[in-house]
Amino acid sequence: MSIWYEYKTRIDSRDVDGRGFCRPSALLGYLQEAATHAAESRGFGREVLMEQHGAFWMLARIWYELERPVRYEQELTIRTWHRGGRGASMYRDFDLYVDGRYIGQAVSVWVLVRLSDRKMLRLSQIPELEGTGGGELNKDKQLSKLRMPEQMHLAERRMMHYSDTDINDHVNNTRYADFACDAIRADLLAQGEYVAQMQIGYHAECRPGEVIDVLAADGADGLFVHGVDETGKSRFDAMLILGQDIP
Repeated sequence: MSIWYEYKTRIDSRDVDGRGFCRPSALLGYLQEAATHAAESRGFGREVLMEQHGAFWMLARIWYELERPVRYEQELTIRTWHRGGRGASMYRDFDLYVDGRYIGQAVSVWVLVRLSDRKMLRLSQIPELEGTGGGELNKDKQLSKLRMPEQMHLAERRMMHYSDTDINDHVNNTRYADFACDAIRADLLAQGEYVAQMQIGYHAECRPGEVIDVLAADGADGLFVHGVDETGKSRFDAMLILGQDIP
């Protein structure tokens, strides 16, 4: 059995912007689907973890970089594996291909959370993870906490809605990519510009009816977006780097 899992999908019209580029939120959705199927194929997917351990996977951080945008009707192939279960968090790596050509990579950090009280579990408690890591394939990249600029402006005050939620009854992680792209006005990007890199950190769950302030700023390393609730508690942060498509 291969130590990596391969997931293929074709980019459809629901997941692209007006220029035919795959939206960052859609790409994150594909990465999440690949991770879900990979976990299920290795015996530590949602159903097993809920039945055996009363727990589920929660995404803590994710980062991707693309050499070129993924386009409408292209076939995207995602190869993914994890780095092994140590401590309370697990890294999962991805390589991305279009038509057999490498176009980018991604790295994510997941934690296992007990459903009853939202407490994190140590991965050593999950025997299903033993011997399923990627070994030599494992990437070196670590996802550190993003540092937001001191001065940020209010881009939007946004209410969380039913349409933002997922099976875990909280705002789906892909929606924060939409919040970030809206905050930087991705609809106004120059011809050929696209989000070539994105990192998102998830600090606290959001639920329908809650309101968050979405703050934005230009920084030396990229474009920054930060979501805080009415009490000032951080909910998410993001950094985006733009690239120029080369036909």
